[in-house]
Amino acid sequence: MKTDILPEFKQSARGQEAESILRSCVHCGFCTATCPTYQELNDERDGPRGRIYLIKQLLEEGRVTEKTRTHLDRCLTCRSCETTCPSGVQYGRLVDIGRAIVDEKLERPPAQRLLRWSLRQVLPYPARFKPLLRLGQSLKPLLPAPIKAKLPPKRSASPWPVSSHPRVMLALAGCAQPAAAPNTNAAAARVLDRLGISLVEAPRAGCCGAVSYHLSAHDEGLDFMRRNIDAWWPAIEAGAEAIVMTASGCGAMVQEYGHLLRDDPAYADKARRVSELTRDLGDVLLHEDLAKLGANTAGPGKVAFHCPCTLQHAMKQSGVVEQVLEKAGIELAKTRDKHLCCGSAGTYSILQPEMSQKLLRNKLEALTEDNPERIVTANIGCQLHLESKADRPVQHWIELLDR
Repeated sequence: MKTDILPEFKQSARGQEAESILRSCVHCGFCTATCPTYQELNDERDGPRGRIYLIKQLLEEGRVTEKTRTHLDRCLTCRSCETTCPSGVQYGRLVDIGRAIVDEKLERPPAQRLLRWSLRQVLPYPARFKPLLRLGQSLKPLLPAPIKAKLPPKRSASPWPVSSHPRVMLALAGCAQPAAAPNTNAAAARVLDRLGISLVEAPRAGCCGAVSYHLSAHDEGLDFMRRNIDAWWPAIEAGAEAIVMTASGCGAMVQEYGHLLRDDPAYADKARRVSELTRDLGDVLLHEDLAKLGANTAGPGKVAFHCPCTLQHAMKQSGVVEQVLEKAGIELAKTRDKHLCCGSAGTYSILQPEMSQKLLRNKLEALTEDNPERIVTANIGCQLHLESKADRPVQHWIELLDR
């Protein structure tokens, strides 16, 4: 695609990156076939190709309208288009750049600014999120139906293993998961313990930075990334062999640390190393001897696996968890439209509730047509979103192996 970027953008690192991505697009339109919002709205501007043209127009003309922002906001950043694209267009990076420039040039209405600021002030901080979640859970019967549906049940975690092994891997506690699904990392630690691996959470590691970064607060997101690198680095120097992600949304972000901090002289090398060490839990288990877990005749019944967009399109791990579950003797239900987003997409379900709910209904129909007894997934956001309307249990897949 030919471009003529304005000097104010052409002279900046993000403008140069955006131009490079734009030029890789041959506007073939294959991406529209797998874009959830295009499939729902049938509007070129609500598909990747149309949004690419809107960002191109912004960078070439410097003008931005509310309509441009509306169409960019509607993007889930599911990156299904990247999996489909024959030219390797890095659409996810482009839309992050485009959204940030739009927010700089066009101030949002006060209500939108307040909501987005509130999300950034609560979600990334477990010490703030957990008390608010517990308050909501205790008041659940009194709350309006839409809020009530979003509140997960109160869960507790079983103990972490106390044994120590020569093989050590790091885990990210994250921000929402410790309060909303505290058993996920504990179950992962117990499963890995049976395989001779110690899973360790660095106490000072927190939010991966995705909440802030995807809400156009890029500098704030980068600060979260630096803090995590600082928290992990002593264990990395001591020989930790991987950073294991039990939430693929975090995994997709952490694997980008090397790119996003490439121009930071103090963190570039460390960030690159962190990204190299980042692995999804499914990928770790796929390369281990699962026979050590032993057989369990009391299985969970037929299970539908929802592969999060961040796992299949960003981390490129499509089919991996399914292989692990099949190796462990889990019966997988047939599902359809596996490439389409469930509508969670980080804060999308809060900021774009109408579209999010449409996609949720579609996804639940696709996951339950073979009548599974439960639904499992690999990302806390997807888990909570699916659970809000599902008529059967929803959990992280690692809990099936923790038996």
